[in-house]
Amino acid sequence: MNITILCTDIAHPVNVMLTRWAAIHKTQHHITIVRKLSDLLGGDILFLISCHEITTQQHRSLYTASLVIHASDLPQGKGWSPHIWQILEGKNHIVVSLIEAQDSIDSGDIWQQETLVLEGHELSDEINTQLFQIESNLMDFAIENCKTIQPVKQANDSAKLYSRRTAEDSRIDPHKTIAEQFDLLRVSDFNRYPAILSYRDCDYVIKIEKKAKNNIAEGTCSE
Repeated sequence: MNITILCTDIAHPVNVMLTRWAAIHKTQHHITIVRKLSDLLGGDILFLISCHEITTQQHRSLYTASLVIHASDLPQGKGWSPHIWQILEGKNHIVVSLIEAQDSIDSGDIWQQETLVLEGHELSDEINTQLFQIESNLMDFAIENCKTIQPVKQANDSAKLYSRRTAEDSRIDPHKTIAEQFDLLRVSDFNRYPAILSYRDCDYVIKIEKKAKNNIAEGTCSE
């Protein structure tokens, strides 16, 4: 099978997973990771992963199936960075949807869904690890079922779109407690979108890490 992955964000941590996924499947399929729409040459499946360019029907017609992975229980939660917004809303169970790419954002028929289950203490890298595993699973599902899948149409829904996150969305309020802003701290990507605190005429970058306790392994929490 001829598979193309279009990921336009070269700095996104998902690239590590995509490279690993391609290496695992390279003996059975021809897999190419590209960065621009102009690099699309056609094939069986196009995966749009962390893709910030807008595809048209002309692009998608080059492939038998063009698929997007979106971290919400569609049709709810369309838009940008849905799992981040949902965590900030206090959610710990986040549905991840494999859908067909369409002109209208996140409106395509659903192929498969899997749920990301969090406990409420995970930091950005831990959240990404679990999310990327689910994305890998959904990509596996796509190549295994692309010839027999019967996609499910999304229900009509007028829910508002999540907005694109900016640096201002990671700004910490010095007058609120840490507890009130803990979810914002833990979802902040220190390398790309760090938590910023402005106080006494200076800007500070805040990073939180988990500390090993007793014999508990690094990166876990005790009950």
